Amino acid sequence: MSKMIEGKIVKVSGPLVIAEGMREANMFDVVRVGDGKLIGEIIEMHGDRASIQVYEDTAGIGRGDRVYSTGAPLSVELGPGIISNIYDGIQRPLETIFSLYGPNIKRGIDVPALDREKVWRFDALVKAGDQVSGGDIYGTVQEGDIILHKIMVPPKMSGTIVSIQSGDYNVTQPIGQLKTAGGEVVDITLMQKWPVRMARPYKEKIPPNTPMVTGQRTIDALFPIAKGGTACIPGPFGSGKTVTQHQLAKWSDVDLVVYVGCGERGNEMTDVLREFPELTDPRTGKSLMQRTVLIANTSDMPVAAREASIYTGITIAEYFRDMGYSVAVIADSTSRWAEALREMSGRLEEMPGEEGYPAYLTSRLAQFYERAGWVKCIGSDGREGAVSAIGAVSPQGGDISEPVTQATLRIVKVFWGLDSALAYRRHFPAINWLNSYSLYRERLAPWFAENVAADWNEKVAEMMTILQEESSLDEIVKLVGVDALSPADRLTLEIARSVREDFLQQDSFSEYDSYMEQKKMSATMDLILSFYHKAQSAIEKGADIEKIAELPVRERISRAKEAGSDSYQAVYAEVDNEIDRQLAALLAEEETV
Repeated sequence: MSKMIEGKIVKVSGPLVIAEGMREANMFDVVRVGDGKLIGEIIEMHGDRASIQVYEDTAGIGRGDRVYSTGAPLSVELGPGIISNIYDGIQRPLETIFSLYGPNIKRGIDVPALDREKVWRFDALVKAGDQVSGGDIYGTVQEGDIILHKIMVPPKMSGTIVSIQSGDYNVTQPIGQLKTAGGEVVDITLMQKWPVRMARPYKEKIPPNTPMVTGQRTIDALFPIAKGGTACIPGPFGSGKTVTQHQLAKWSDVDLVVYVGCGERGNEMTDVLREFPELTDPRTGKSLMQRTVLIANTSDMPVAAREASIYTGITIAEYFRDMGYSVAVIADSTSRWAEALREMSGRLEEMPGEEGYPAYLTSRLAQFYERAGWVKCIGSDGREGAVSAIGAVSPQGGDISEPVTQATLRIVKVFWGLDSALAYRRHFPAINWLNSYSLYRERLAPWFAENVAADWNEKVAEMMTILQEESSLDEIVKLVGVDALSPADRLTLEIARSVREDFLQQDSFSEYDSYMEQKKMSATMDLILSFYHKAQSAIEKGADIEKIAELPVRERISRAKEAGSDSYQAVYAEVDNEIDRQLAALLAEEETV
């Protein structure tokens, strides 16, 4: 058991408490502050003085009050019962706290993260005498309808199974015993703990080559993210960051989503809690909440806990990754986390960097994003798992040149830049196709060619070219008007509008448009580009561009995506035939004239 170290407070500055007499304590030890036993963490040591980041309101704490070090780092409890739960930034279960104490979280509350009373059915996969090492699987627990929870040997433990038995257990009851390499016999339980600031180990990191399918056309087609990849969504207020992240949490083809509400408004987490239980996962047919873990450290909660919430989320994600699952960590937003870093840095009287942020901002961001990846997990069965990290950034005034956005862009490989001008035009998701990018596109190209359509990448490239040409032509139109353009250029503008409005624009609140499978995306691109190529041919034969732009089939192209997944192919084929008929009729009319 860890030695209890007692100190005395000499200074209180908001969430920062400085205590003396703490020479034997360690960095990142969890401490209890004052008579209320507020939870804190040591973030700096100078001699026998410890600077403590307190994760609760420090009102009423003063000089002379006692501080007690637990001798253990800030850790999360990992085991059955995590999924579908909602925690605060330091993994206290908010629903349990509500049932015990009401709607207001009292200070100093110490509630276990995992329910100690709930009983789980454990099915053993090993037997007495088996040799096991870190990451090997003792057995399984069916958690909900979707996730088979694999009970694993803790990463730093190995030895011989003395006894183990299937049965019904809570998370603290021994399910067996293990004799370690040192000869010590220890109890095995369904639960393990892991320090949040330490990345869980793996054998090898693998270059990701499979996309994380999101059902969002702008993302999947133009700027895809790989499973195990990193992405950021910067954008000004009102540009749709939260709704975009909600869409990713709802429809991404991952096994589990860890959604971290870090410093954003409480009603955004409320939306998640209301919507997710009612929505159906398109892959499993079950409630989305059965594959979701929520961590809520909203703007009205203690500032210091924002920093911990990010690490809590990524540690839970790594735990499920080690089982061989694909996990997405969605953080909303890392700007609020960076603001918490800035506040603590200021109170520690550290030398400020750009705009007051600490000089180590970039390294802290890198520590978070670098825990993402596709890996070979520890354990003897060779399983692989992935953690994808997606962070929203909320630059003040939408200025992406500010330090948090720039530091993030130096780390992540996908940039979905939200544009307030698109949002004001009600174009959502408001991802600007001219300045966004994905460094995974070339790596993922073979997967799309093999699994979706052989010409997928050519179609995407052609649509990107059309959008870029539209941007150049818009400058000419502003100077001399649209009538100065050639018919071919005017057609490019018309098709670019179709790409924007009929493909990129997507309604997250529509049943048919909130999610689109990739083969249907490919067919939608085919339809738009088919009209483009056939209209080009018609113009070369003398057709009037203005009449082409007014053809009734344009409306049918726009509405074709409303067709269901089982009927869209017939609908798209019919619309394509209608394009031929109407263009042929137009050419016949021109010849008659």
